[in-house]
Amino acid sequence: MGPADAPKARLNVTSGSKASSRMTPFASMLMLTAGAGACIPAGAAVARIHGLHPGWLESEFRHFVMAFGGGVLVAAVALVLLPQGVTLVASPVLEFSMFLLGGVVLFALERLLARRKVESPLLIATLLDYVPESMALGGAFAVGLKEAPLLALLIGLQNLPEGFNAYRELGRDRSADHGRALVGLAMLVPLGPVLGSLGWYFLSKYTPVLGAIMLASSGGILYLVFQDIAPQSRLKRHWFPPLGAVFGFGIALLGQLLLEA
Repeated sequence: MGPADAPKARLNVTSGSKASSRMTPFASMLMLTAGAGACIPAGAAVARIHGLHPGWLESEFRHFVMAFGGGVLVAAVALVLLPQGVTLVASPVLEFSMFLLGGVVLFALERLLARRKVESPLLIATLLDYVPESMALGGAFAVGLKEAPLLALLIGLQNLPEGFNAYRELGRDRSADHGRALVGLAMLVPLGPVLGSLGWYFLSKYTPVLGAIMLASSGGILYLVFQDIAPQSRLKRHWFPPLGAVFGFGIALLGQLLLEA
């Protein structure tokens, strides 16, 4: 039974005992998506700690957290999103196109946010990658991918530094209500199970769409890593150079896919 057949088999189950076992991965998905989302306000709560030395918090620790988040994001792409996306999408050209599309969309959104001078770009970026990842996670559980729990763990680990940095960004505005900011980040927690359920019931029936979302998320994540995390690639008020990383990785991916076709 391939990945595409797993949701059909799961939907055709009629006996009480099998229905009960079917709910087990669904309940696990709900719990893990909620846990991954809870890491966002957890990271923000760490940023609220006042006992840390301000200079040290702003330098070594903050850069460590950002680098940690970047490492987790790259791991999510390399270990789960990209391999599984390639498995679920049959066309090398479509795989290549979706990967590039994810990077281009994030590039365009960051340009739009910059032009409109959005006050909390890191918070918006957190939401932009949390939404497709949660949907993909729900679909991954529905089709029975063994890497689904790993993906949930990686999403949670990346959400910790993203919540931390988003709150620190909000903290620079002395007029902002930091308590309300933390509550706002906490409100993202139930969004994970909702999106995961959408992925469970919809994406499991259309596994090529699930694969396409995974590939687009991979391209978008790679862009964010080089634009917002990797300090060596960032130029102030320039958004195009990090897109080169997406194209370079995508061309290498296309070559590998064509060799395996």
